[in-house]
Amino acid sequence: MGFRTRFLAGLAARAAAFLVTTFLLVLSLSTPGLGAARILAGLFCLWALLELWRHIRRTNIEVARFLEAIRLGDLSQSFSHGAEGSGFGEIGAALDRAIRRLREERHRLSDASRFYEAVLDDAPTPLLTVDGEGRVAPANKAARRLFVRHRGVRIDDYRDYGEAFAAALADEKVGRPHLVPLMLDAVPQAAMVSAAAVHRLGGTVRVIAVQPIQSALNAVEIAAQSDLVRVLTHEIMNSMTPVTSLAQTAAALMVEADKGADPAVADARAAVETLARRADGVMHFVESYRQISRRPEIRRRTFEVLPWARELHALFRAGDMAAGVALAVDVQPEALIIDADPDLLCQVLINLLRNAAEAARGHAETPEVALAFAGLPGRRVRIEVADNGPGVPDALRQEVFLPFFTTKAKGTGVGLSLARQVVLAHGGSIALAESPSGGALFRILL
Repeated sequence: MGFRTRFLAGLAARAAAFLVTTFLLVLSLSTPGLGAARILAGLFCLWALLELWRHIRRTNIEVARFLEAIRLGDLSQSFSHGAEGSGFGEIGAALDRAIRRLREERHRLSDASRFYEAVLDDAPTPLLTVDGEGRVAPANKAARRLFVRHRGVRIDDYRDYGEAFAAALADEKVGRPHLVPLMLDAVPQAAMVSAAAVHRLGGTVRVIAVQPIQSALNAVEIAAQSDLVRVLTHEIMNSMTPVTSLAQTAAALMVEADKGADPAVADARAAVETLARRADGVMHFVESYRQISRRPEIRRRTFEVLPWARELHALFRAGDMAAGVALAVDVQPEALIIDADPDLLCQVLINLLRNAAEAARGHAETPEVALAFAGLPGRRVRIEVADNGPGVPDALRQEVFLPFFTTKAKGTGVGLSLARQVVLAHGGSIALAESPSGGALFRILL
């Protein structure tokens, strides 16, 4: 028998009981001398009325309790009424099945939400959110690791990363990614910035994706430069090898032919020997550039910076350029640890220190060079080499890292280009700025 049949049967029985007790009550009231019967009939009539009301209201109450549990999100309720009969066990079982289904759906949605939150939080691309009131918040771990220099949640607080970046956050347009300069630890970086609008809680939130691509751009640039240098040096070496060989052979023949009696032969001998020397010089010059076409092989290890910095100080003092130049070394904190190739990084810093000493000696009465190491959030390290020399004009600060470019009369233009290759091979960046004393400041981030 279904719930409806049993419900109607129970309703009919209670209605009949109410009618019978009502008839008996009326009968007792119309018959004199039945005082006790009247009380009993009244009580039975009241009981039958209450049973009828309870029977009618029971379903509504259970459904209302079910809906209230849904409204309040309380899915722990139970509606089992197997012992009460009249079909209420079936409606209780149906409500229990609905509650279980809702609990399972809630768990499924909760698991899916945790999964997507984990995907968002572990996404490699830094994400920022900007709400309608201009509040900016990092949306994942990558953003929290990247944006660590500012304080506050307003767009103006993000001007520490450059005016252009703050303007990109304020721009409400969404669409294609665009290239924006980004200042990270005072080193300019290129970043692709794109925005999307997301509707949330009746408002619109802009999601800003910030992808630093300076490392990728540097890698492409270095690869292009290496290919160009490799092709040029190969062609020059192929052309100069026979010239050098012939010049050396001709010089040897002229030595045998020059007996000192004929001035013309002596002049020819001098010219051929000069040609041979210059040919050797060109070959040596070209060979030095072949280093640029080979990617440095990095052998990383973790080591303490302070004793290593002291070794750098000793190596600098052993060079000719150190005479009369004061070198200050600062390591903060003193227990700073770095993960890098100590040998290659030593070559880079010694080269920078020598360049700094040369610039300071030729410009300042009291030449000074400073080497500073500083730990940054995220286990990053900043290295700075500064001098009080004449500095480098703004127009040349990017060109000094190009192969073949040099401002020195006897320079080859190899040192800074190799330094940049080593730093980039570490996954870091190097930039040139102005030191507090007006000289050059090379800043390396690893």
